[in-house]
Amino acid sequence: MKRLIFPLLLISLISCKGTDKRQKTVNEKPVNTVQVPVFNADSAYVFVKKQVDFGSRVPQTPAHKACLEYLKQMLEKYGADVTVQNGSGQLYDGKSVEIKNIIGSFNSEATNRILLCSHWDTRPFADQDKDYSKRENPILGANDGASGVGVLLEVARNLQKLPQNLGIDIIFFDVEDYGVPEFYMGNHDADTWCLGSTYWAKNPHKSGYKANYGILLDMVGASAATFYQEYYSLDYARNIVENVWNTAQELGFEAYFIARQGGAIMDDHLPINRFLKIPCIDIIQLDKNSSTGFAQYWHTMDDNVNNIDKNTLYAVGTTILHMVYK
Repeated sequence: MKRLIFPLLLISLISCKGTDKRQKTVNEKPVNTVQVPVFNADSAYVFVKKQVDFGSRVPQTPAHKACLEYLKQMLEKYGADVTVQNGSGQLYDGKSVEIKNIIGSFNSEATNRILLCSHWDTRPFADQDKDYSKRENPILGANDGASGVGVLLEVARNLQKLPQNLGIDIIFFDVEDYGVPEFYMGNHDADTWCLGSTYWAKNPHKSGYKANYGILLDMVGASAATFYQEYYSLDYARNIVENVWNTAQELGFEAYFIARQGGAIMDDHLPINRFLKIPCIDIIQLDKNSSTGFAQYWHTMDDNVNNIDKNTLYAVGTTILHMVYK
């Protein structure tokens, strides 16, 4: 994942005035012209922490299995029809890996649908850690994985009053973050990331599955996060990008949602666009001050709950709820 294919196309970032807006407290409510449920950042944070408490959710491990059951139960609790899609993929070293995509459908019979998604697995390697002795250890993935899922679980909790003609599919993709590690010296296929979303895009859980559009959340919980308009998202679904960023800015979240083009990122939205032709965008944290383009703790042992900020969860979750209910 999250391989930055080319760097951020940015020169200037946020003004001091914009930075002040980031300090909006989680209890403030944006002014709405339609009745939209209030996103509870405390609840979203609990969902993030619960995943991290299982440990590293690396595919085919006990922590992965335990978290799978938890995510299924929570989606069912909030009224979704839940399917676990079982598949398999090939890793960078030629080994086979099981895929467990978790699909929660609300108003399953509605043909007018929106797709919301995130990956729920965590990286088996801390291959960006400054401590070389830790680079083969699995990461906790509080931001990289758990944050997007946590936001979508809180969104799911607020989908009880959907209009009957609107359906929402929340998909937690597996095996997104098992791409080739930097320390691997063997030959490998270039397409070693996003195995779960690729499998689903080629084998959707319903034959002929369609959605009006999709939104992918990835690394959406960090303090002072900045979300630029990702290159492929603009290429495949510019109108959706503009709608989301305009909505966020109308809600007062312009310090997070920066209306400027960012880099091109290999992530779960690409298979959805390429194989299913569903216009899907990626809301993902980008950091122009980092050599990787991502947070300093990306793919390191430091990706833990200490980096999760309820204000960021609130900004992203509130924006998503407004997209759904508007």
